[in-house]
Amino acid sequence: MFVTSAFAQETAPAAAEGDTHAGTAVPAAEHEAFPPFDPKTFPSQILWLVITFGLFYLFLKRVVMPRLGGIIDVRNDRITQDLDHAARLKGEADAAVAAYEQALAEAKANANKIGQQASDAAKAEAETARKKVEAELDKKLGAAEASIASIKAKAMKEVGTIAEDTTSAIVDALVGGKTDKAEIAAAVKSASR
Repeated sequence: MFVTSAFAQETAPAAAEGDTHAGTAVPAAEHEAFPPFDPKTFPSQILWLVITFGLFYLFLKRVVMPRLGGIIDVRNDRITQDLDHAARLKGEADAAVAAYEQALAEAKANANKIGQQASDAAKAEAETARKKVEAELDKKLGAAEASIASIKAKAMKEVGTIAEDTTSAIVDALVGGKTDKAEIAAAVKSASR
């Protein structure tokens, strides 16, 4: 704080009289209460309070609240749009899942159908091959049976001759003479029946 020379001269005589704080002292008669708590200033304080509150109220009503209302409306609109978009996407996802499940069911049914057709075709092919093999085996069996029958018949013819020769040799060895071949053949034929 700057002190002018005139002010310094005015306060200097008071300090000389023995009051060390003469420049800063407040006379007792001038001492008043703190202005906001002074009852004499209450009417003007109330007036300024009403004016200030009224202006603040108008400022809130005309400026702040419309802006806040606009922001809230924008957010509500955005939230509604987001919810609608989410519901639409959920519907599309549900439709895609349903289409996937239907395609999967059709694919399973088609796979089962193809598998059944392949199984039926393999069974039919195996049955045809089995019948073909059985027919070939029946032919071979018939040929083998015919061959066996002819060999048996041939063997039976030769058995008679062998039996006649064997009988003739046994009789010659036992009896010691010659036997008639016609008699031996008749005896062998009667024994083989």
